Amino acid sequence: MIFKITGQALVAGVCGQPIVHSMSPLLHNAWLAGAGIDGAYVPMGPAEDRFEAFVNGFRGGVIQGLNVTIPFKERALACADEASDLARLAGAANLLRFREDGTIFADNTDGPGLLGAIAAQAPDFDVTAAPVVILGAGGAARGAAAALLLAGAPRVGIVNRTVSKAQAIADALGDRVTAAGEADLPALLAEAGLVINATSLGLGGGDGPPANLTLTPQGCVVMDMVYKPLRTEFLQRAEAAGRSTVDGLEMLLLQAVPSFEAFFGQAPPADVDVRAVALAHLGEAAK
Repeated sequence: MIFKITGQALVAGVCGQPIVHSMSPLLHNAWLAGAGIDGAYVPMGPAEDRFEAFVNGFRGGVIQGLNVTIPFKERALACADEASDLARLAGAANLLRFREDGTIFADNTDGPGLLGAIAAQAPDFDVTAAPVVILGAGGAARGAAAALLLAGAPRVGIVNRTVSKAQAIADALGDRVTAAGEADLPALLAEAGLVINATSLGLGGGDGPPANLTLTPQGCVVMDMVYKPLRTEFLQRAEAAGRSTVDGLEMLLLQAVPSFEAFFGQAPPADVDVRAVALAHLGEAAK
């Protein structure tokens, strides 16, 4: 659908550095076109040392808001006047909403996107039933841990080669989170109900984290936040072990939904299949 953008257009965007690979403009603009909304969603790449000035320039509602990606999520939270509980617990924001009074509200939709992806692709999973193991100790790992704790996960183990980085997340999130090194991984896998790759390992088709997924219980769910390729080497190993899997593309799509609602005042049109749009962009067969 082709439509005109007028002087009354609602404008939002995504910022990161680099930003050229972001799929968010593809998704949001497909929804805008499908809904016939007078609006646009654009990519922005501010210099890393100018991020705060860039954000503050939008105070007062010049644009509706921004999604924020690497490396700015933690700094985005610091720019906000108010923040959701999840953003504060995650220590990062991927959504900034610019209010007409000049204030900025920060939120984190990565957690709801993660939980929604699991619900969609592993509907029998019960987050309260068994511990979670998260591989990696960056911002994605902390955001995932925060969302899972709020959803009722009994324990979350953060596994990282540099244990001090995992410990920093544990210190921030409380006593239900433990830090562990790679030597501790087999024991954690043996009782895990959910294993998540929150590293970039496997991006572009390389090997994922070296976790022996055959050690997990039969009902364990395995998720990879990497979505290029869709069926990562990590997920292929999980499937070979007979485990249910959740792909990173579903998380990407579902974290975008509350952002679209915040920016454009309505839910995305249900008749626009953005997963098919994304798969076509990635050169993947529909799954």
